[in-house]
Amino acid sequence: MTTDNNTDSILTELLKTTQVRKLESLQALWSGYGEIARYLDIDNDRSFIVKTVDPTNKQKHPRDWNSNKSHQRKLSSYHNERLFYQNYAHLTDAFCRVPKCIATRSNEDEGSSLSWLVMDDLDALGFSARSSNPNIQLVKLGLRWLAYFHAKFLQKECDKLWSIGTYWHLSTRPDEWQKMPPSELKLKAAQINVKLNHAQYQTLVHGDAKVANFCFNETGTDLAAVDFQYVGKGVGIKDVIYFLGSCLSDSSLHKDANKLIHYYFELLRHAAAAYACDLDIELVIKEWASLTPFAWADFERFLVGWAPDHAKLNSFSNEQTAIALRQIEQ
Repeated sequence: MTTDNNTDSILTELLKTTQVRKLESLQALWSGYGEIARYLDIDNDRSFIVKTVDPTNKQKHPRDWNSNKSHQRKLSSYHNERLFYQNYAHLTDAFCRVPKCIATRSNEDEGSSLSWLVMDDLDALGFSARSSNPNIQLVKLGLRWLAYFHAKFLQKECDKLWSIGTYWHLSTRPDEWQKMPPSELKLKAAQINVKLNHAQYQTLVHGDAKVANFCFNETGTDLAAVDFQYVGKGVGIKDVIYFLGSCLSDSSLHKDANKLIHYYFELLRHAAAAYACDLDIELVIKEWASLTPFAWADFERFLVGWAPDHAKLNSFSNEQTAIALRQIEQ
């Protein structure tokens, strides 16, 4: 890992300040690829967040996915995230808030994987609450964020980013597909992939829109999103089903998922009107609604190969996958 002194000197240069101090390490990146930490700009008495990517001390993957393909995917995702913050984050607003990008630096041109992403400290801006078991109000806030984010980038050219968003799409997970036992889902995985990626209406998807990547205010009335490694082109419903799967138990999905998806589409209508989208939003909703079971099936395909004992492989997801497979037969 890069020394703190080295990072300090880089940050003082990037921020054009004379002294910074590391306040705390917030979390290690997956498989030891770096860390996220809070720093203080002493000159301006302002805290900020730094995501440092340094895979020199990378660790064994907790599920033994340690191939060069996996390594390159991670490096690509960090590059992708920096491009999002440099080129697109400023286009968001209070309805789909993200941290402001303060500065970035990468040593990729020098043949190194070292990089730094400097962002606003959301805690200091009032978004200090997190939730691992959100109530329905927080779930709806997350759906609001997704609806406005998707409407903001609907049918927009964002060609600097991944051409397919999410971390689980088929072309980036061939090893996991190979690990799947023989099944109808494995056999039809490519057809499901085509249905989603060749949809007429595309937007930017967050790509890892789990509840852990949302920061709430203390009153539970507003939020912001972080972690844009897997942002890219896609249908908005992929984010929606993944978000709901991170928030709700199997029984809650059976009870509330369809109502909440309907709520998301209502918000998408409002967001499209607010942003004066120059297209028929009802056609978007019709297409994305029809792709809902395919989005569930696509994520289930990834889990079956990656972590077949995962809790998200539940009866609701199984039912949605069965619907998608039946529709492919027709």
